[in-house]
Amino acid sequence: KEALVSAGEVMTRAVAKHGATLLPVDSEHNAIFQCLAGNDIAEVRMITLTASGGPLRLLSPQELERVTPDQAVAHPNWDMGAKISVDSATMFNKGLELIEAHHLFPVGLDKIRILVHPQSVIHSMVEYRDNSTLAQLGPSDMMVPIASCLAWPKRMETPCEPLDLAKIGELTFFAPDEERFPATRLARAACEEGGATPAVLNAANEIAVGAFLAGHIPFTRIAALVEDVLQSRTAPPGSTASTMCWRSTLLPAGRRRPFWRTSDRKRAYLDVDPRVPAGAGAAGHTARAGPPAGRPRARREGGCLLGRFRERTGRI
Repeated sequence: KEALVSAGEVMTRAVAKHGATLLPVDSEHNAIFQCLAGNDIAEVRMITLTASGGPLRLLSPQELERVTPDQAVAHPNWDMGAKISVDSATMFNKGLELIEAHHLFPVGLDKIRILVHPQSVIHSMVEYRDNSTLAQLGPSDMMVPIASCLAWPKRMETPCEPLDLAKIGELTFFAPDEERFPATRLARAACEEGGATPAVLNAANEIAVGAFLAGHIPFTRIAALVEDVLQSRTAPPGSTASTMCWRSTLLPAGRRRPFWRTSDRKRAYLDVDPRVPAGAGAAGHTARAGPPAGRPRARREGGCLLGRFRERTGRI
């Protein structure tokens, strides 16, 4: 996912150059791939990415301010690692999937939409110009899309329980709330801008999520920090994933911080406002993530944000 978000044009050019077929493992994109099988992509009117909405979708803005990491990673449908679970809670996961779909299925960004579907039974849908809509349904288990790719163009058995629609009872759908969860709006804007911007969005989000998991910023600061970085970054016109060092674009000169690797985790800093002390939380704009105090610095290893930051916890 992150590779396509950060360097989608590079990857799709390589696929076209070698005449390959790129098989999407992400459940939503695998669903779209299946719904497109045997059809002309030019006949597509709309692609719908479904989103569970995460564990926090019903909380008020005031309640979101007080969300803990344990609450954010408690996904109701999927069993995932901490980082992607937080991304689901903020809706950044769906924003990244929007950019991913834009590269995988070139129908135009205006023909890709997001729909909240709390049951996570319909993984995505494709609407055609004759007003027919094809949907892929399945259990909330990554074994299904993985098996789809491993066996393609055939099928293989999986140990998953088959769907029992009578037991599920109902399927519901809602428009995403981009006021409480602005991540999808930020991702769409980044995709529209193109170039290095999606990579900057992805890197800033990873650092902000790490800071949240480490207890340095509140949940609602994740999207706010990403937006601050996107607004403050400076990139030369025409910058692309294949030509830029992301550390140079993430923060303006004078605010950059080194990226260090230790034996068990990476340390990274994101200081949107250097005048605010570390750990300022909701009142400030500072995110800081790193290893426990007293951990010795290892040698500096490069300066490129393309190397993924992960705040290692027991869940990742």
